[in-house]
Amino acid sequence: MKLRHARAIAVFGIAVLALTGARGSGGGGCDNNSSGSSSGSGGSGSHSDSDSSSSSSGGVSVPGGGGSADKAARDVTIDKCAYDAATKKLTAKITVKNDASLDYDYSVTMKFTGTGAAPATAVKTGIAVTAGSSASAELTTPYPGTGDGSEYTKCEVTRAGRL
Repeated sequence: MKLRHARAIAVFGIAVLALTGARGSGGGGCDNNSSGSSSGSGGSGSHSDSDSSSSSSGGVSVPGGGGSADKAARDVTIDKCAYDAATKKLTAKITVKNDASLDYDYSVTMKFTGTGAAPATAVKTGIAVTAGSSASAELTTPYPGTGDGSEYTKCEVTRAGRL
């Protein structure tokens, strides 16, 4: 390969990187100790929370990226991820923030996972969020196990969209 070809490939690679942006895993998080950081690109984080109605607390993550579905996923913040012993359901409480200039209805798909746990999924559609405001919602799915729910330690937004 000639030097000019190698140089052209290098310039092309730098241009692609500059146009798409570097996507790191800086992530953000919150826990009861308030130690963590936030990331403008969505990233991922963890959340630890406990109260009398849950016997499990978990990590959360929201994928980042550049597509329109990724923009909707970045609008979603997971406030709480837990097993609710009273209802025997896996529950995720979320906040959806709409910074756009138009009103949107959001659809969110949440995956609950953990060590030795079969993945469980919850879907919530029609979360109405007016332009420049936020709305809270709760996603639930029946607990598929027979234990105390402690094996579910993570919630993850696998799909989000604006309708």
